[in-house]
Amino acid sequence: MSPLPTPRRIASLQPSATVILAAIGELDRVVACTKYCADVVPEIASHPRIILADSWTANAEQIVATQPDLVIASVPYQEKAVIEILKSGIRFLGFAPKTLADIYTDVAIISGAVGASGRGEQVIAHMQQRIEQVRARTAGVPRPRVFCEEWGKPLIASQAWVAELVEAAGGEFVGTPGRQISAEEVAQMDPEILVAAWCGAGDRVPLEKIITGRKWQGTCAARASRIYCIPDEYLNTPAPTLLRGLDALAFAIHPDLFASTKGIRQITFDASSVAMKVPL
Repeated sequence: MSPLPTPRRIASLQPSATVILAAIGELDRVVACTKYCADVVPEIASHPRIILADSWTANAEQIVATQPDLVIASVPYQEKAVIEILKSGIRFLGFAPKTLADIYTDVAIISGAVGASGRGEQVIAHMQQRIEQVRARTAGVPRPRVFCEEWGKPLIASQAWVAELVEAAGGEFVGTPGRQISAEEVAQMDPEILVAAWCGAGDRVPLEKIITGRKWQGTCAARASRIYCIPDEYLNTPAPTLLRGLDALAFAIHPDLFASTKGIRQITFDASSVAMKVPL
């Protein structure tokens, strides 16, 4: 049985897929993507590409009109749109990673689909090596309690892969990854470090407002001014960009061992709980 031809025209509705294609040197295959892909992979702008709506709002007609031979999207995806895409004869890949192992599998699948398995293996090996280097450096150090959130209303803890990165960076992830949680429950766990990385918010999370609004001023994190915003794409894009998130987490958790990194933002509180921004 002859192998399927590798896709030449890819419509990527998932930023992580676009990042992976860039990492393996196959970005030229992307003929259409979302504005979120362009935010995470700025080099997308180097060649004209059609900008699509995101995975939840893009319609099949808009996607098919770009004449792709492969569509990559996040799951769950619109059932109706998937049916129409498949009816048109276009191949469809949907991903819903939860863990770092899932992310490595996604890299392997995408790389294999475009005939670049070797480069995909190199990307996976690089990610694993970097994470293990940080893990080795934090072995035996105290492990402060860390709460990371990926959304604020409702309050949702970050995904399992973020919990794994927190552990590698020498912290103890508190809460259940990917689950909704109340502000009161977080306060009871009394995290020593608070990290906000809201989906779609970049680095613009209103740290001061969420601390006072949730009455978290009495937490260990607030009293020690260990409250951080890490850019959305560093922690919420399941792709090699997570290494930037790892660097940011490592600094937030163990600033005595790791240097500050670009993008992370911290606030400090005075006695009256008025916040002051401190760029790092």
